[in-house]
Amino acid sequence: MATFLVTGAAGFIASRVSELLLAEGHTVVGLDNLNDYYDVRLKEWRLARLRTQPGFVWQPGDIENLPALERVFTAHRFEAVINLAARAGVRASLAEPELYRRTNIEGARNVLECQRRFGVRKHVLASSSSLYAGCPMPFTEESPVEAPQSPYAETKKQAELLARDYHRQHGLDVTMLRYFTVFGPAGRPDMAPFRFIKWIDEGTPITLFGDGSQARDFTFVDDIARGTVLALKPLGCEVINLGGGRNPLSLLTVIGFIEKVLGKAAKIAGQPPSTADMKETWADIAKAKRLLNWSPTVPAEEGFRRTVEWHLANRDWVRGIRV
Repeated sequence: MATFLVTGAAGFIASRVSELLLAEGHTVVGLDNLNDYYDVRLKEWRLARLRTQPGFVWQPGDIENLPALERVFTAHRFEAVINLAARAGVRASLAEPELYRRTNIEGARNVLECQRRFGVRKHVLASSSSLYAGCPMPFTEESPVEAPQSPYAETKKQAELLARDYHRQHGLDVTMLRYFTVFGPAGRPDMAPFRFIKWIDEGTPITLFGDGSQARDFTFVDDIARGTVLALKPLGCEVINLGGGRNPLSLLTVIGFIEKVLGKAAKIAGQPPSTADMKETWADIAKAKRLLNWSPTVPAEEGFRRTVEWHLANRDWVRGIRV
């Protein structure tokens, strides 16, 4: 069995990736700085689950801190690194672009540099569908991504370029995964699914930017985590979409899914649309099918049912989560 470094391990996607690796019998060194971009109680809940599992090694730390990262690489012999540590959120990046640059670019460089120095060849990077702004749908990996609409998207583009450079110059095997609107139990509270479920359940009006027709290629977190683990195979240097691969779902459709499970009607407080938000996203996943033998298995409506059920099971403490 191998030892893997998973950065951002207390995060939404990374915690699920770690669980899958642990279930296969591997050792996971989980690194996270537990920053307060969103309510840290969610990160602590995910981390507590990981810390009960054999093979999980908790490592507090920050990928922006190169000397500390070097100590982690000195202490362990890694088979591969899955770099899921990042500052997330399109709107938040507009307010703090320098913070996003430090973590998503300089932090990514630190991880790659440690891999070069310590001979860890495989690198999996979490990228984003937000790079596809202005491209025709469905988005393919060959689409030109020349017009990022937010500092977040720009930093993800730069992180991909860094990974490509380390492949060309140092022979790292790099796989860059462009995720499409990931949702599921214990998700991020700054994203619509978590907020909508909480607000509808509590009778709070939903803050809805635009008219609700904007649509996303929603992808259940278990499918994303499975695709991420599959991307550990040797591939050279590849960008791969991981998305629902279906016609995108409008936010109003998602609200309808949630209302059905909760048995409650949403109250909606409309807001002007955000210029940083893409109108629609839709992944072409042919490459993921070909290279990873991956396709999503959880239909969106089923995924939202599971997500609502998690909320109901954890309603008492989730009520206090800041959104």
